[in-house]
Amino acid sequence: MEVGKPLTTPVTPQPRDGAPVTERGPSPDDVAQWAGLEETDEFKQLTRSRLRFVLPATIFFLVYYFLLPLGNGLAPDFMRTNVIGHINIAYLFALSQFIMAWVLAWLYIRQADNVFDVLAEKVRRRAARGKGAAS
Repeated sequence: MEVGKPLTTPVTPQPRDGAPVTERGPSPDDVAQWAGLEETDEFKQLTRSRLRFVLPATIFFLVYYFLLPLGNGLAPDFMRTNVIGHINIAYLFALSQFIMAWVLAWLYIRQADNVFDVLAEKVRRRAARGKGAAS
């Protein structure tokens, strides 16, 4: 195939799984209407609920994460305090960050299952009803 030259033989669509091939594609009634969906109440509710969870969780995690280097820099004697043998507060705090990441992930999954997925299904149903459909 050369650049700029048309194909010598036309390409015709081949049917798959016995489905008939149509030249125009699916009818407008069969296609979900995604354009303008971000203006619907369902979509706004989904984004607000996600933001209400994600923003505080992210701020909490960042503060928690930066407490370790800040603690080591601002209160090194406290962070060096041995708790169990030679295991000090700094080591325990560093290990707690792994646990905190897993806890936040679990909380997000729980929130997604109970809230976000329900709202996302409403958005999908709204898109399937078509553009301009009433709530």
